[in-house]
Amino acid sequence: MEQYLAIFGLATLGSVLGLVGGILMLSRASLRKVISVHAIPFAAGVMLSVSLLDVLPEAIEVSNAGFVLRVVLLVMVTAFFFEQFFMHLHHHEEHARTTLKSSMPLVVAGDTIHNFIDGVAIATAYLVEPSLGVLVAISTFMHEVPHELGDFGLMLSAGWSKTRAILVNLGSALATYLGAFTVLAFAQTFETNLGLMLAIAGGLFLYIAASDLLPEVQEDHRDDPWHQAALLLLGVAVMWILIGILPHAE
Repeated sequence: MEQYLAIFGLATLGSVLGLVGGILMLSRASLRKVISVHAIPFAAGVMLSVSLLDVLPEAIEVSNAGFVLRVVLLVMVTAFFFEQFFMHLHHHEEHARTTLKSSMPLVVAGDTIHNFIDGVAIATAYLVEPSLGVLVAISTFMHEVPHELGDFGLMLSAGWSKTRAILVNLGSALATYLGAFTVLAFAQTFETNLGLMLAIAGGLFLYIAASDLLPEVQEDHRDDPWHQAALLLLGVAVMWILIGILPHAE
């Protein structure tokens, strides 16, 4: 029971609290500016650190380096094609409202799958060791807030009301719990494939940081590159310290 409660709490941090953060940012233009300027480079540093300093090393420890790196490569290539062909709208918000309206079901479906995978990653990491689950949940939260802001922007541009956008995003966020408890329901199967699951999670985090967050920082904030670089390094440093402080299984 304690395990279920812990994973429920971490899934809440990674999904619902990220959604709440997105809603709060949406309601205030000044907060949106803060997220745009400060949170995205910090989140990029967090995700890079968690994937490269903790998740992938753990995957290699329970499996082997060659296998893990091949899985990471396949995950990143698959994620690239998924975004190119199914989530194209996330990077082209200037589309006409009619085009957005017809494409919103695809966007929602993609977000739901994304949240399900987040839940799988959180629960899998927790099964390896609780501290790793905490770090993965924090990393998920950090990228969910700007991600939810983007989703809300698309939905409002498509003519959706704020209430409808919030309810649909909440329903999508609940897929995180489904992913987490799927891992628990089939724990024996997942425990025999921990290396694979951690490699998938690490590959996804690495892809999100490298292809979504870092390019956005470079494109939107060229006028103050040192500030962005400092925030990126701060994200790396914070997670580096946390990884060193939190207890790890030997």
